[in-house]
Amino acid sequence: MAKRSNGLTYSQAGVDIDAGNALVDAIKPLAASTRRKGSNPALGGFGGLFDLKKCGFKDPVLVAANDGVGTKLRVAIETGIHSGVGIDLVAMSVNDLVVQGAEPLFFLDYYATGKLDVKVARDVIAGIAEGCRQAGCALIGGETAEMPGMYHGADYDLAGFAVGAVERRAILPKKTVKAGDVIIGLASSGPHSNGYSLIRKIVDVSGVKYSAKAPFDSSRTLGEALIAPTRIYVKPVLAAIRAHKGVKALAHITGGGFTENIPRVLPDECAALIDLASFEAPAVFGWLADQGGIAPSEMLRTFNCGIGMVVVVDAAEADDAMLTLAANGEQVVRLGEIIERTGRQARVKYAGKLKFAAGA
Repeated sequence: MAKRSNGLTYSQAGVDIDAGNALVDAIKPLAASTRRKGSNPALGGFGGLFDLKKCGFKDPVLVAANDGVGTKLRVAIETGIHSGVGIDLVAMSVNDLVVQGAEPLFFLDYYATGKLDVKVARDVIAGIAEGCRQAGCALIGGETAEMPGMYHGADYDLAGFAVGAVERRAILPKKTVKAGDVIIGLASSGPHSNGYSLIRKIVDVSGVKYSAKAPFDSSRTLGEALIAPTRIYVKPVLAAIRAHKGVKALAHITGGGFTENIPRVLPDECAALIDLASFEAPAVFGWLADQGGIAPSEMLRTFNCGIGMVVVVDAAEADDAMLTLAANGEQVVRLGEIIERTGRQARVKYAGKLKFAAGA
């Protein structure tokens, strides 16, 4: 065995314990800002605690979801805009919870990198805390992993884990979804966190730099436009569910678009008829379609095309539900209706043509 005058340290292997401790101290106030009934988000223990009894549920069923941000992280790394992806991380899980009627209760994050940059990590976790505040859930813990040799340069990765609860009798989707029910669409903030491998390919083909003005929005750079965080629909949707018993199902429009996501909440005998003339896809989608030469059918099964959440509601309550959603800050469109399906017919049918808003 070779002799060394000085023993090796963890720091010399590339792991900075002091930086990790500094990050924990920096994010404690962020976690505290997400406190809600049932939580005590004090970081530093071996596990996060949550008191379900204090939330007032009578016959609760727990609902769990986890997700990441995907290759949108590459856009964050290359633009240096990091806080938005923290919101994305929360949104991708809590939006999945609320479609089952669940109220998000708490969230945990996982942040992995080759060399910990405390400022970057704090920006990311500040976004996570903001996402938790928007969703009404508590950030009760997480893990930061510094792994030299696994990640290179400024690269990092994220994963998020959310837990919510719903009264057993209120679990969605309901079995009463039927032909004639109305489909309501809630506007997205852009591509959200899906399709970014294709988006990045299109950016490369276009030759437009992230630092240049967005061709479809002169008020922002291309990077700023593409890094816009995913919209969190939790509070408006919960308000609609609680106010209207006719809300029967919801679908979070993520990767796969309308084509893949809406069928997940429909019975076999039903299909969705989507009126593409009922809305304009934001200009970013028009630019992507044009630069990439993407067919409408591919757009509709890859991106949300401007609708990030759909709500299926009994026709008798559709107008009132739309008013409730609008009053809670959502941009709402009457997107289509549920129709009967027989045999091997498509689960989602389209009427009209996909149209794009003009760029600013």
